[in-house]
Amino acid sequence: MAISAKLLGEDEYVVVSTRTHWKALIGPVFLLLVVAGAGGFLAAIVPSGSLQTPARIAILAVGVVLLAAFALKPVLNWYFSTYTVTNRRLITRHGILTRTGRDIPLMRVNDVSYEHGLIDRILGCGTLHIESAGERGQVVLPDVPHVEHVHLQMSDLLFGGPDGKMGDGILDDEEPPEHMRRRPDQAQQQRPRPDDGETIFSSDEDDRRR
Repeated sequence: MAISAKLLGEDEYVVVSTRTHWKALIGPVFLLLVVAGAGGFLAAIVPSGSLQTPARIAILAVGVVLLAAFALKPVLNWYFSTYTVTNRRLITRHGILTRTGRDIPLMRVNDVSYEHGLIDRILGCGTLHIESAGERGQVVLPDVPHVEHVHLQMSDLLFGGPDGKMGDGILDDEEPPEHMRRRPDQAQQQRPRPDDGETIFSSDEDDRRR
């Protein structure tokens, strides 16, 4: 499920990697149960005779076609669609035969938020909204498992922890964008306090002695 290490850059590592929530499988599983039950019932009531075997084969074929058309594709889409957050970017991958992907550098993300209704809260998932400075603007990731945890991880990467440090999404030799720069009042709070007996002020007499 995790992205291949060959696709990661230098000093890049995976923070979160997940598929969409398993609730995407509820429909296919329900359809499987209905088709299996109906198929078994119809096969059981087929009258005996020379047409019994062809009729049961036809019932089986119809069931397989229904499952392939309405159940197999959602399952494969769920299996091959992944959301990955590294300390540098957000990576999305979708598609079965034709793969599509999108990478968003964390430095371009302006805001990240989430929402989940009552059903999503019961199932433990939600929708993640990501505002980026790119051409496409907002990115919506539906049915993200443990969405609150993923939101917290991304917030720490983007905006740093309570100590005011920059998140891992900022390289040491890069200038962070305006919305991620530390404000002067934050910088003031980070200045070390003088030890007991020391002072940060100096008198004119002290200056002359120096």
